[in-house]
Amino acid sequence: MMDDSRARGGLLLEIRGLKIEARTSEGAWNEIVHGVDLDLHRGEILGLIGESGAGKSTIGLAAMGFAREGCRIAGGSIRFDGTDLATASEAVKRHLRGARIAYVAQSAAAAFNPAHRLIDQYAEGPIRHGVKSKAEAYADAKALYARMQLPTPNEIGFRYPHQVSGGQLQRAMTAMAMACRPDLIIFDEPTTALDVTTQIEVLASIKDIVRQFQTAAIYITHDLAVVAQMADRIKVLQYGREVEEAPAATMMASPREAYTRSLWAVRHMEKPLAPPPALDPVLSVQHVTAAYGQGVTVLDDVSVDLHRGRTVAVVGESGSGKSTLARVIAGLLPPGQGHVLIDGGPLSPTLAGRTREDRQRIQMIYQMADTALNPRQKIRDIIGRPMQFYLGLDRAAVTAKVGEMLEMIELPKAFADRYPGELSGGQKQRIGIARALAAEPEVVICDEVTSALDQLVAEGILKLLMRLQAEMKLSYLFITHELATVKAIADDVVVMRHGKVVDSGTKADVLFPPRKDYTRTLLNSVPEMDTRWLDRLLAAR
Repeated sequence: MMDDSRARGGLLLEIRGLKIEARTSEGAWNEIVHGVDLDLHRGEILGLIGESGAGKSTIGLAAMGFAREGCRIAGGSIRFDGTDLATASEAVKRHLRGARIAYVAQSAAAAFNPAHRLIDQYAEGPIRHGVKSKAEAYADAKALYARMQLPTPNEIGFRYPHQVSGGQLQRAMTAMAMACRPDLIIFDEPTTALDVTTQIEVLASIKDIVRQFQTAAIYITHDLAVVAQMADRIKVLQYGREVEEAPAATMMASPREAYTRSLWAVRHMEKPLAPPPALDPVLSVQHVTAAYGQGVTVLDDVSVDLHRGRTVAVVGESGSGKSTLARVIAGLLPPGQGHVLIDGGPLSPTLAGRTREDRQRIQMIYQMADTALNPRQKIRDIIGRPMQFYLGLDRAAVTAKVGEMLEMIELPKAFADRYPGELSGGQKQRIGIARALAAEPEVVICDEVTSALDQLVAEGILKLLMRLQAEMKLSYLFITHELATVKAIADDVVVMRHGKVVDSGTKADVLFPPRKDYTRTLLNSVPEMDTRWLDRLLAAR
């Protein structure tokens, strides 16, 4: 039965005139959140949406009285159940965090300690705050794992983080946040990196547990369709300022501001259907089987053809083998069986065995530009190194070419003297694209290159990739779990499940309408811009 003290209605969090500043590289303080107000009632979910740099995560952390390194709360009040966290002592805030206010991060893998079992990390909070004994915390963990629909809930807690899937780890982190039955949880992009079917399970679990315990929540995301399933009200942010706020159903049906309407632009991008390819493939994966060590087979008799100037989208759930396929093509994982051909000629199964020309012909753009770019190198060196290595250009030629590449990816030439840390997420991803193209490849592997980006930035990256493909006759192998991205950029589609290809062909053949049950399941798992979509989907199961 619901605790009456948690019944929806009472004001739990009241933020007034919140100002947050960030320290610049010169040591000055620059305001990044400009006087934002926020109200949250008990049992209510407030969605915060906006593109990168809007201040969503910064405001979410401020709701805990916390500012990340290099930032400070410079003005306003943050009243949580009567306590102003903007002025409260660290001791008071430590007492509230974990016990009455919890946080669920975007990356569960980064949030868990890899050296400790899940159930021990769950029990740490309740024991430290004196809420439960170790035995009580263990029993509670198992009960919440069951509520979160985790497999073998009585045993899964005794695994280490690397021994469960990404979706399972995200649900375990949500359960851990509930360990002390907090009044407020901040969810910071908790499903961004998940495939569509796993995302549904995590969203359903979050919604169920928040409803069950009438916990108030701030749900941070850049995806309007996702926040529509979770939030009672939605606040839209841009550059640290409020754009508009309304009940979720009202926001979905008739947003007032043009900026809000632009946030789902990528969902309406769609590359025209292309006729079937007639030429021999530029890249051919033939009957490849691969495994890590002596373990379970990850790829099982996989065949994929990529034709010149076209894009093959490889889709499927986490663990389907998409990224492993990319590793085999790039020479980072030798196949146990099968071959990879380029322009009809065989490629060595290992990167070390490939010639410089072979390496040049296949380049990769990575999902996380933050970790893919060397933070100690200037942009001119990051883009220029492939030109020196593959093309043999001298310093003057590299300098000129780097400027041309920056213009090509629609960034100022002056960015050549910046470091990656001085760029936004979308700008860093553009640098990753420029680095791959600097080698003048024939094939570019795009590994989830938009999954961590907000809709507006992702739309810009996709449009850039399509323009460059048309200008340079590039061939893309585009690995993604986002079906909206597939529609936006693909000519051909390969659907993978459990290491096998379960469907392949032109986009029209595979998706319109889907001819395989699993493909239909993937399409049906894409959230719609309808606040009742998730509830209807779960009721139909």
